[in-house]
Amino acid sequence: MMDHDKFRALIKQLYATVNELEAMFPGRNFTPDGHMVGSLGECLVADAYNLELKTASNKGYDAVTETGLEVEVKATQSNSVAFRSQPQHTIIIKILRDGTFEEIYNGPGALVWEQIEGKRLPSNGQFQVSLNKLRRLNQTVAQADRVPRAI
Repeated sequence: MMDHDKFRALIKQLYATVNELEAMFPGRNFTPDGHMVGSLGECLVADAYNLELKTASNKGYDAVTETGLEVEVKATQSNSVAFRSQPQHTIIIKILRDGTFEEIYNGPGALVWEQIEGKRLPSNGQFQVSLNKLRRLNQTVAQADRVPRAI
């Protein structure tokens, strides 16, 4: 069983260290990125929504709910996220500088996919969707179509 309080404290400690390093070296960024942000996001969401994480780099989804709904987790510290394919459900978060997160979108993957459907596939194979567009889209998702937060 995971220690939720210790997990949240470690995340806050990580971001406090980032903030201190950036204060020591003005103009240098120590922001976690790449796989670390993806893994942090998956763990933050799994903890907050009581999801069961699947093996890292599982194709198409990162976790499942108790009812078996497949959830693709997207985490960012910037202003967009990337998709390669349409997920069944997606929870998109922005990790904040204090180690907490803002829920950007929590709903059916089809609604997000509609935003990029028909667009030309970028050379890297990933469609970018802005957080502002996702925030607006999130306001249209019915409560019944969301994964409820556990904590």
